[in-house]
Amino acid sequence: MDMTVSVAQAEDEAPDAGDFLLWILVWSELTAFGILLVAFMVTGVFQAGEFAAARGHLNAPLAALNTAVLLTSGWQAARAARSGAPRGRMRAALVVAALFGFVFVAIKLYEYSGEIGYAADAAYGAFFELYFLLTGFHLLHVLFGALVLLLVSWRTERSNVLLITTLWHVFDLIWIVMFPIVYLA
Repeated sequence: MDMTVSVAQAEDEAPDAGDFLLWILVWSELTAFGILLVAFMVTGVFQAGEFAAARGHLNAPLAALNTAVLLTSGWQAARAARSGAPRGRMRAALVVAALFGFVFVAIKLYEYSGEIGYAADAAYGAFFELYFLLTGFHLLHVLFGALVLLLVSWRTERSNVLLITTLWHVFDLIWIVMFPIVYLA
């Protein structure tokens, strides 16, 4: 009987053809965000004064709180993906990860409400255009990812859990790189 459990667990965790597509998706996400971040940094070099002035209108402490929220969500996603986690625990961790994702979205939208008024001001150059493009693109990924986390929590299959939690960690990684570049540089 132990042999059956071990074989079933090994088959459940064995890589399949979907892994290749997952890594193509991961690298395409990293490439897209990398291009946007490079555009942001290069423009910041050419418009240093405008970028410095614009950063004064960002709420870095709120963005730092949002970083903690997103990392807590990632921690919950990691708990869901743990090998041998019971289905109930996986489900609960996925729901909590999704809820923290929605909290991230709510905080970001609140943050946007204080910044949107500066978006059309030419004194800040292209900062806010790139800022809203970059952070908004990330925000849409987090929103979509949180919805998928909920969907997967409803139908917890190990392969789906591994797929969405891997992508969720990519969104975490992107934000961890984006936060200091946008808010602290």
